[in-house]
Amino acid sequence: MSLEIQDSEFDIVIAALQPNLTTFFEAWRPFFSRFHIIVVKDPDLAEELQIPTGFDVKVYTKSDMGVLGATSIDFSGHSCRYFGYLVSRKKYVISIDDNCLPAKDNGGLIVDAVSQHMSNLKTPATPFFFNTLYDPFRKGADFVRGYPFSLREGVECMLSCGLWLHNADYDPMTHVVKRNQRNTTYVDAVMTVPIGAIMPVSGINVAFNREVLGPVMFPALRLRKDGKHRWDTLEDIWNGLCAKVVCDRLGYGVKTGLPYVIRSDAEAGKALESLKEWEGVKVMDDVLPFFQSVKLSTTATTVEDCVKELASIVKEKLGPQNAIFAKAADAMEEWAKLWESHGAQSS
Repeated sequence: MSLEIQDSEFDIVIAALQPNLTTFFEAWRPFFSRFHIIVVKDPDLAEELQIPTGFDVKVYTKSDMGVLGATSIDFSGHSCRYFGYLVSRKKYVISIDDNCLPAKDNGGLIVDAVSQHMSNLKTPATPFFFNTLYDPFRKGADFVRGYPFSLREGVECMLSCGLWLHNADYDPMTHVVKRNQRNTTYVDAVMTVPIGAIMPVSGINVAFNREVLGPVMFPALRLRKDGKHRWDTLEDIWNGLCAKVVCDRLGYGVKTGLPYVIRSDAEAGKALESLKEWEGVKVMDDVLPFFQSVKLSTTATTVEDCVKELASIVKEKLGPQNAIFAKAADAMEEWAKLWESHGAQSS
């Protein structure tokens, strides 16, 4: 597989939750300017978007979402980016939050997040046996002694989960306790998440193989007090849990680590607003045993099959515990239909 990045291979999807995107785009110009960019405006945002010239940008707004017809899926807030996943026609998608800027590595060089995500996706993952030198396909690394040769070809990587410096992605309680703490540690590593391990996937800095994984990249779970800050939501966490279960069932890989971005702390002091009513703690306690034990049948041989079966299990096992799970299952089923009718095409 060639690691050369083709302009026609992927879209960059940006969820616009703020009107002035000038600083964001100018900072990313060296890395974004040659590629097609999909900007999805939060349907609750009234102001006009400000985007500098010199980019191949297609902006989608609330009126464009009407093409889907009547749908119960809520594309407001951070969930608007999923509309970009739906309308993209490229093999790969990279999505970075609009409050993130390029990071610098330990040598002071600006990180090309696009190239690193593509390297993660275009080199094999190794979910069945952990390599203690992390990603053996990175330059300067290899498989350690004792790693079975029968597993060294690896499997196709479908999801690349990048990280962030400065303002960490905490829940409201941790934000309040550690309001002055910033993440300054740049760990120069990529690793495959082992099969069977579950993880919180953040939508802040992520890339995936849209052609294969698209049907499971959905905005399904909405908290009752879902807001505009990352700590007000769990849509990306739920999405990632489901995606990992599907990847494990079908033998695909998920990587985490590089690339890093720098995340703005402009909103870090506002977490206290969400603290008293945040239900995410109980939700995660409810879903943990479910995702630790859920098994998809051997008859689920495609991502679409897996999504439909997983939605049915969620409705049966979690639905009676909390209405938000029943609604999430309905949204998963509806997304599968939307993907078939509006998202399955590729360029």
